[in-house]
Amino acid sequence: MIMDTIRILITDDHPVVREGLAGMLTGQDDFEVVGMAENGEMAVRLYASLKPDVALMDLQMPGMDGVGAIEAIKAQLPEARILVLTTYDSDAAILRAIEAGATGYLLKDTPREELFRAIRAAAKGESVLAPAVAASLMTQMRTPAEDNLSAREIEVLQLVAKGASNKEVGKTLHISVATVKTHLIHIFNKLGVDDRTAAVTTALEKGIIGLER
Repeated sequence: MIMDTIRILITDDHPVVREGLAGMLTGQDDFEVVGMAENGEMAVRLYASLKPDVALMDLQMPGMDGVGAIEAIKAQLPEARILVLTTYDSDAAILRAIEAGATGYLLKDTPREELFRAIRAAAKGESVLAPAVAASLMTQMRTPAEDNLSAREIEVLQLVAKGASNKEVGKTLHISVATVKTHLIHIFNKLGVDDRTAAVTTALEKGIIGLER
């Protein structure tokens, strides 16, 4: 029986990861690595010219990140099948990638046989999610964002909404600036945002915090 060859594009900013994946995938009779990109911009260009069956996409890269690349590729080729392969399993990262149009989301510690199955499934147009990712998505869908924020995180966000700096927030709550930054990172992840302004805006829209008169 002759198997159809699945043409794969690998995108990762680490050469060792790219080469390692290429070596592992080419060991499969039905896989062919047709290109490798080191950043999002290159991935968009190569996808347009090579039109692979499946692209493996890292998320955190210099310049255009993985989500930006997914959005750009899907805008040009809506039928594109892109599997995220990353170390990042935060709710915000997962949601951004899925909303951008990723076919699936896998973590880099995924066993190789599972990765092979995921690539074959993606080539058929099937969605693929790592178990931990699927569980995270289900929790995110079922639980309102305000329920995910701790009481301390809401306190931090309320002070940020008033215009307080990290130092001022720390002084008011008697915590270190480093702890304030940690709280903000958790808040950003839970609300699916990237900065303080977006966090405050989203929290106000969802009724998580209110503006005191």
